[in-house]
Amino acid sequence: MDITQSARSLDLAARIRSFMAEHIYPNERRYYQEAERLGPWKTLPVVEDLKPIARRAGLWNLFLPAHEAGGLTNLDYAPLCEIMGRSHLAPEVFNCSAPDTGNMETILRYGTEAQKERWLTPLLEGRIRSAFAMTEPDVASSDATNVESSIVRDGDHYVINGRKWYTTGATDPRCKIIVFMGQTDPLNADRHRRQSMILVPKDTEGVRVVRSLPVFGFYGVPDRASEVSFTNVRVPADAILLGEGRGFEIAQGRLGPGRIHHCMRLIGLSERTLERMCRRAENRVAFGKAISEQTVTLERIAEARIMIEQARLLTLKAAYMMDTVGAKAARQEIAMIKVVAPTMAQRIVDWAIQVFGGGGTNNDHFLAAAFATTRLLRLADGPDEVHRNQIGRLELRRYRNTDPSRSGGSGAPLSLDEAAAWAEGGLWPRPADLP
Repeated sequence: MDITQSARSLDLAARIRSFMAEHIYPNERRYYQEAERLGPWKTLPVVEDLKPIARRAGLWNLFLPAHEAGGLTNLDYAPLCEIMGRSHLAPEVFNCSAPDTGNMETILRYGTEAQKERWLTPLLEGRIRSAFAMTEPDVASSDATNVESSIVRDGDHYVINGRKWYTTGATDPRCKIIVFMGQTDPLNADRHRRQSMILVPKDTEGVRVVRSLPVFGFYGVPDRASEVSFTNVRVPADAILLGEGRGFEIAQGRLGPGRIHHCMRLIGLSERTLERMCRRAENRVAFGKAISEQTVTLERIAEARIMIEQARLLTLKAAYMMDTVGAKAARQEIAMIKVVAPTMAQRIVDWAIQVFGGGGTNNDHFLAAAFATTRLLRLADGPDEVHRNQIGRLELRRYRNTDPSRSGGSGAPLSLDEAAAWAEGGLWPRPADLP
């Protein structure tokens, strides 16, 4: 397995680091202040100021897959995600933020030429933004087959009804298109063929953005979580993606790359948090010595470094496998990183908060926002429990049709003869004079 970063990826990484130092880090406090003062229903001027600079620098739409002109493999894009993930501001500035990247990849992969021209082109140019509507308040949407919203064919149109929440991006005034998941065939015996995805223009009659939803008290940062209702929304039949009954398939197709992106961004966030933690620990004195000299702090710093390296290697392995054998073959690795990275990041942010003390609970050092992000991502794109169940099932399946005599991995109890032989060769063999 070769996870070496290509020359092109290394060059882009260096350019992104320079851009971050010159434009992103100096503007972060402005970003959070604008988010607080303007709120989630407004465009943030700092983002719009920086996007043209990033585009002129050639640091734009870096998420595009390798089969597209100028695109990158998952393995080459992953390290770039890590750098961008060091700041909540950065991904959107490079037009590489969720949910747009997932929506753009979805339309690119599954959309018609007309759908691409109408929606993909302005998204790639950064002229509009998008939203993704899947999660519902009345059902456990971690199981996508639970989705109850309806998409009903009516002549040359579909009629859509449903209530969605944590619809990312919907309060953004630049949001023009919503990728919506609902049921077109609720009675289908195959529960994975009941759902479809459809493109819904946000300004369609019956679409109502009900409210902005805070994530641990943060509105609009890192994304614009929203509740949206759809009441008798009529869209043309050609707005369907790929065809009826393909929604679950599309959902799975968009999640693989997205999980790589999320995990690598979390690794970048963890790296920056660890740096802050180390610098603060050396400058803060408690009980007569620097916190950095306290054993518990040294242990946490060491554990943080170990955890980051483990998460990065596992994520790069998943990216490599997606590039070489495909997302289906890499599904266990993708599930593993989705458990490992958010848990790792949340723990490191929590340790950093302890080092900063009370100052870690406000957002002076962006630790509160980092904690909100890491905790959120233990739910987004599937909660930990779902991924662990999948990993466990795949692990059980791995051994069902293999010969344990070839691996030494038998779990069967000893036969009576084996038990007797074990006793005979052990420390206390059965006395020979026993009947």
